[in-house]
Amino acid sequence: MADSADITLWLDAARGGDRGALDQVLATLYQELHSMARRQLSGQMGQTLDATALVHEAYLKLIGRREIQFDDRAHFFAYAASAMRSVVVDYARQRLAQKRGGDLHRVTDLPHDIEGGLRLDEDMLALDVALNRLAAVDEKLAHVVELRYFGGLSEAEIATLLGRSDRSIRRDWQKARMFLLASLQDT
Repeated sequence: MADSADITLWLDAARGGDRGALDQVLATLYQELHSMARRQLSGQMGQTLDATALVHEAYLKLIGRREIQFDDRAHFFAYAASAMRSVVVDYARQRLAQKRGGDLHRVTDLPHDIEGGLRLDEDMLALDVALNRLAAVDEKLAHVVELRYFGGLSEAEIATLLGRSDRSIRRDWQKARMFLLASLQDT
């Protein structure tokens, strides 16, 4: 397993346009990405989107953007969480459009964690809309939510990735959660 220094060097090379270096980063961090995806999708039996498909779709989004630049491991995981969010939301939209026109409904709860996995339904679409509202108000809080919900990372993992204290991440998570709940109830 490569250490953080290797990953940083590969990220620097990828920033310089070396697609092979980006492939090396993805190969090295594949297991971590797969674990993130598995946590997200746990409890989604019978769905056509599984952890491997989610990682592969996110990978396609990662390599499909020419202007992408990763400063470090935290930036890579933040972008991976964002790519996974995009895949999950697109999947939920497509699934709902096929079933019943994709109408959104009112969400009244936002769990503290995603131990049971994300539900790929109307709630996911409403959460995506609320998260976009939060990003317009406070990008830092939206980033924590994205890493927590769509990256499946714990508060401690997020703190380590972002170089912040567990306590500050916990506060950000609580503020973001309150904002999202209020936003979800308004829709």
